[in-house]
Amino acid sequence: MRRDLPRLVSMLVAVPGIRDIGLTTNGVLLADQAQTFFDAGLRRINISLDTLNPERFRQLTRRDGLDRVIAGILAAKKAGFEPIKINAVSIRGITEQEVVPLARFAREHGLEMRFIEYMPIGADHWERGKVYFAHEIMEQLEREIAPLVPVDDYDPRAPAMEFRYTDGGGNIGIIASVSRPFCRSCNRLRLTAEGKLRNCLFALDEVDIKPLLRGQAQSEEIADTIRRNVLAKWEGHEINTARFIKPLRTMHAIGG
Repeated sequence: MRRDLPRLVSMLVAVPGIRDIGLTTNGVLLADQAQTFFDAGLRRINISLDTLNPERFRQLTRRDGLDRVIAGILAAKKAGFEPIKINAVSIRGITEQEVVPLARFAREHGLEMRFIEYMPIGADHWERGKVYFAHEIMEQLEREIAPLVPVDDYDPRAPAMEFRYTDGGGNIGIIASVSRPFCRSCNRLRLTAEGKLRNCLFALDEVDIKPLLRGQAQSEEIADTIRRNVLAKWEGHEINTARFIKPLRTMHAIGG
């Protein structure tokens, strides 16, 4: 989506104070680029994959290419990326049967599986009845694979609740923004590709910071703008209340 992205990665790696850089991708072009990104300094990668079924992959993504995504995952592993996280959105009636095959795939290849509750963003007509809840995902995994317990170094500020299999078969994460929102401990802030700050994934307002970054603004003015945006974070996203308003931006237009 961005020309010379590995070059941008290498520039970011060289910035003093930046300690971690991650990339989220659909993995379609990753097989040919994984080594280039690794050589540029990228070490952490998230790959979106909701199913291992080619027909369902086509239904969800409106394209073929499951084999290319799998090849990209394996290329990232060969290049040395750590961790490699697989992100899967769980939708009742569509992908709940994918939970176990994806989890087993992740265990087999030493990947970290992340299941994400279906959220009211990026969908034209979100239906709460399609949410496949975190506890249902965990029950399915424990019933068909192995018991789960929280990881020892779990970070409550992170979006994913992290668990490990008691048989030593790796870790999984569950992002339960609908059933178990983490708003009170959230420390996330997003900067979109066109330079706008969003203090919540579901924010209705943005702060355009690009004129400050591209202009002659002093560092303190930029920092003060960011602080005010953080201080304006909501108490919660209100998905579970009648007050919730679905943001107009879809997920692919937010990024961050």
